[in-house]
Amino acid sequence: MTRIRTLLFALLAAAHTLAQKDDGSDSEVVSAPENLPVPPPSPLDDCDPEMIGFELITGNVFSAPSNVLDSIPGTLMLTDCLETCQGNESCQSVNYETGLCVLFSSNSDFLPGALTKSQFPVFTIYAQKSCLGVKPCERAWCIDRVQNYRLMGYVKSQQVVSSRQECLEMCLGENEFSCRSANYNNETGNCELSSMDRITLAGSNAFQPASGFDYIENNCIEEPTKLCEFKKLNGRILKTVDSVYQDVGSLDECKELCLNSPYRCHSYDYGDTGEMVCRLSHHSRATLADIQDPYLEVPEAATYELSSCYNVSIDCRSGDMVARIQTSRLFDGKIYAKGSPNSCVRDVNSSLEFELSMAYDDLECNVRKNGLGRYINDVVIQHHDKIVTSSDLGLAITCQYDLTNKSVTNEVDLGVHGDIQPAISEEVTVDSPNVAMKITDRNGEDIMQTAEVGDPLALKFEIMDKNSPYEIFVRELVAMDGVDSSEIVLIDSDGCPTDHFIMGPIYKSADSGKVLLSHFDAFKFPSSEVVQFRALVTPCMPTCEPVQCDQEEPTGELRSVISYGKRRRRRSTAGHDDMLLVQSIQITDKFGFERDANKTSSIGSEAMFLPNDGLCINVGGLIVAATVFLSSQLAIIAAWTFIWQRRRLSSKLSHDGMSVSVSLPSQLSSGRTDSLCKLYDGGYAHSRRF
Repeated sequence: MTRIRTLLFALLAAAHTLAQKDDGSDSEVVSAPENLPVPPPSPLDDCDPEMIGFELITGNVFSAPSNVLDSIPGTLMLTDCLETCQGNESCQSVNYETGLCVLFSSNSDFLPGALTKSQFPVFTIYAQKSCLGVKPCERAWCIDRVQNYRLMGYVKSQQVVSSRQECLEMCLGENEFSCRSANYNNETGNCELSSMDRITLAGSNAFQPASGFDYIENNCIEEPTKLCEFKKLNGRILKTVDSVYQDVGSLDECKELCLNSPYRCHSYDYGDTGEMVCRLSHHSRATLADIQDPYLEVPEAATYELSSCYNVSIDCRSGDMVARIQTSRLFDGKIYAKGSPNSCVRDVNSSLEFELSMAYDDLECNVRKNGLGRYINDVVIQHHDKIVTSSDLGLAITCQYDLTNKSVTNEVDLGVHGDIQPAISEEVTVDSPNVAMKITDRNGEDIMQTAEVGDPLALKFEIMDKNSPYEIFVRELVAMDGVDSSEIVLIDSDGCPTDHFIMGPIYKSADSGKVLLSHFDAFKFPSSEVVQFRALVTPCMPTCEPVQCDQEEPTGELRSVISYGKRRRRRSTAGHDDMLLVQSIQITDKFGFERDANKTSSIGSEAMFLPNDGLCINVGGLIVAATVFLSSQLAIIAAWTFIWQRRRLSSKLSHDGMSVSVSLPSQLSSGRTDSLCKLYDGGYAHSRRF
């Protein structure tokens, strides 16, 4: 740390040396004539203070010793230097380095030869005060200018003007688009306006040297600041910064100072030039391409550069939620709903603003209901086209709808004119309907959390307030699996069942007109045991008209049925938006593969279908037959081995003058196998001799 402080003091000493040269001592850097002309009356004398703005040129120093008004060492804020100049009517320009501010009574437009490069040992910032024809913003300065550079390939509009100031005023006052920068050709007067700048095009080759051009960057442009990401640049800190703050408690506090600075802050460092010292700059690598060696190499130090910022706004509409993104850097990538990266996605190509619309009735976007009138979803901003990286951003999107009491006004025109009031108005306050969707047994009573395929179930739609004046109808009922890969439409947009064998029509309960029921047998998807039902429910008052649906009978004939699922009619439901209802149930199949895999003690009688030959085999009987066959084979082998051993013994005894006769068991003698015949022919069936 001591080494870093020493380097900082060396920089300040070098800056002070340059200041002395500007004051006239050892003025070898002064390129202006020795007998400078007396400046004409400044146009700033009659300028409205609100129209005064500053134009910055980084890496240049104004050398005019006879026009120095004041030298203020110890100035650690560029903003303080500019405010001092603005408060001095004679001040037309300043030189600023970290720790030094020099005020001049002239500027580079009047003395163009006095403005020269200044990059070693530190770079100087030159600022020129101007009276603008367009009211500037309230930031410390409104324009950054780079001499002999140009932004290539992004011209939005162009026009020939009489001066550089007129060109920058065109950019500041542009209304048709956000003018971020301009190129001014000093020879032709051509002014090229662009909606891009060095920050939005960071990492590209658009910013190129161009002799005779001035690049003008609008510092009044509004950048996103809500969600900002900074990248750590190890081993380097800037030689010159715009602001130095002391007694800053943490790195996060330093970051907040950058985000809330009176200029477009693009980098900061903390604790590298002194304990609890925070330094800010409007520069980063993207804006220092024209400066030679702008950084000081310090291995243990680090600079944090602004990578990108995002402003996210949510538009909660009646039928969808829209996430609108504004970014500070040109974005190429995609934005998608986290659970549906392939189906609910938007590709973005070279844009600063983009959006993703997620309809409540679009199952592909996986919008979830979280409480009464509250809908949520997760959105991912992905920079790479195929993979997720650390630069990507995840957003939790929420829309909350106020479902409290609403006023409903009915006006009846009696057609009476004259002095009598022509209309009678009656105003009542009613509760917005609170509708619940439940999965129940076939009678609509017991709520079912789990079921097996084929179980008789019902979907129940119910207005919870029995005194509510509303009725409801249902449409676009969809079932989908728990992994968002398969779905099936049960009730179409007209309110009719799509397949009567899966789900029947929606009808009113016999007990209450506030309850709708639809019968179905439990089913599931192959990839998941969770079946999720989603439906759009629209309130209507005083009653809902049913829809006529054609139902195909098993005989092939069509029969007309009534269903209380119906397309919304604006005249009967005005002022009431569709409600998205979601309900899930766990449904297991009856194959029992997992359950049977755990059984080890019993063998049941089950039928197994073999797809290769189409045979239906009794598995239990097959196992028993195989067991009997193996047992009989083992018994035969054991008997043969026993007889063979006895024969060897008999042969040995006959050689010794003894013979033994053995009678075979009846079950063995009856089987005329080859081995038993040999045993019989060998004399084992003779009578016993001693």
